[in-house]
Amino acid sequence: MKKVLIANRGEIARRVIRTLKKMNIKSVAIYSDADKNAPHVLEADEAVYVGKSPSAESYLQQDLILQYCKDLGVEGIHPGYGFLSENAGFAKKVKAAGMKLIGPSPESMEVMGDKLSAKQAVKKFNVPLVPGVDEAISDVDAAKLIAEEVGYPILIKASAGGGGKGMRLVENSAEFEEQMTMAQNEARSSFGDDAVFIEKFVDKPRHIEIQVFADQQGNVVYLFERECSIQRRHQKVVEEAPSAILTPELRKEMGEAAVAVCKACNYEGAGTVEFLLDGKLNFYFLEMNTRLQVEHPVTEEITGLDLVEWQIRVARGERLPKLQDELKINGHAVEIRVYAEDTLNGFTPDIGTLNRYRIPSGNHVRVDDAFLEGMDIPIYYDPMIAKLVVWGENRAQAIERAIEAIDNYQISGVKTTLDFGKYVLKHPAFRSGDFDTNFVKHYFHDPTVMHEAMLEEEDALLHAVDDIWLDIKKLKETEFASREIQSSWKNRIE
Repeated sequence: MKKVLIANRGEIARRVIRTLKKMNIKSVAIYSDADKNAPHVLEADEAVYVGKSPSAESYLQQDLILQYCKDLGVEGIHPGYGFLSENAGFAKKVKAAGMKLIGPSPESMEVMGDKLSAKQAVKKFNVPLVPGVDEAISDVDAAKLIAEEVGYPILIKASAGGGGKGMRLVENSAEFEEQMTMAQNEARSSFGDDAVFIEKFVDKPRHIEIQVFADQQGNVVYLFERECSIQRRHQKVVEEAPSAILTPELRKEMGEAAVAVCKACNYEGAGTVEFLLDGKLNFYFLEMNTRLQVEHPVTEEITGLDLVEWQIRVARGERLPKLQDELKINGHAVEIRVYAEDTLNGFTPDIGTLNRYRIPSGNHVRVDDAFLEGMDIPIYYDPMIAKLVVWGENRAQAIERAIEAIDNYQISGVKTTLDFGKYVLKHPAFRSGDFDTNFVKHYFHDPTVMHEAMLEEEDALLHAVDDIWLDIKKLKETEFASREIQSSWKNRIE
């Protein structure tokens, strides 16, 4: 594999390019109107234009992308995450064109891309499932009876869903019909499929995911877990590895269950098996993401591995670079997703120009970003500016380093989630490890809480500045008095 096209944009495109350069593989970037001057375009060996700014007219243009691959002699396609990364139809086209998608087979994508088929597949391998049903439901009356059997509260979830779309929490039977209709409408609008299913709502849920890798020879390993419980709108904002709550025994049990999920769909490449962990440390299979995850850097930091390199090696038919007994956890890593969002206004996306953009640096501080100072944040794509990743010898050190890195991150022109990330890292619940996916609901339901915390921090800083000025004033007064004394003695001597 001598040339790879990255069918993506932004920070993940830059991330892939870095590894391709390291492996002496030529890179081809694609770009839309909005990204014509983006860093990933400038850093690639070649770059081709794929259309207007909306993703449907550019980054989702399957046939155009494949034609460029043929014209440029591309042998592999790295899809990154989002866009075409979990599109089984695109994977089939790549295979038919005689090229290699750096990812799993179309068949694996199809099995795991539908939550119901995924549940049915893993059930045969005794992977724990959330109580509920593993078949689509469309009849409201029948669904209500199932909800009564499962017991409220329950979740109605879109079968083809993701990112919290088509998901509704139902507390009692009185609101069931309305919530099911809303879930089906949203699922139909977002995914073109209104199939839904019902699960028991897990109390005090934590979102624990296991990084897995499988090669073409049947070897499968798990690269430990990531804790992704700090979320807003069912999407992650702060991630860490390892989890503060898993014991070595539970880690092994969940890792082996994740390996079983891979075997259930004859998996190949990088994947993530997501679990819900309840308050009693029981875990349940949630879904499998058949791609590299946004938060993969925290796994890289605690294992010392390059997961993109592993992806490419597996795609070339090589065996996994390491087997399970050769893998170990070293230290702790924390990732803050830096979104262009107004956290004090319901995390709504913010747009504008990066008037000032300075990233933090130092030992064990990593920034995977997509922008340069002076660039505009486009409205057409996910509003993530960067990922701030920090490693420490232990969790406490990683948290303190992350706070320091946030303080040294300079962004003006748009509002960001950096302040929210700092709020989380300093919160007693997060520091103690006693938190779940309801963190925002429990501790951030009133945005003025963070605003007050920011004001307190500003007051503390102002007091510190005042103290410094007082010290300077005293020194000056002392210096002036000393000069007066010296002058007096001089006059007497004279």
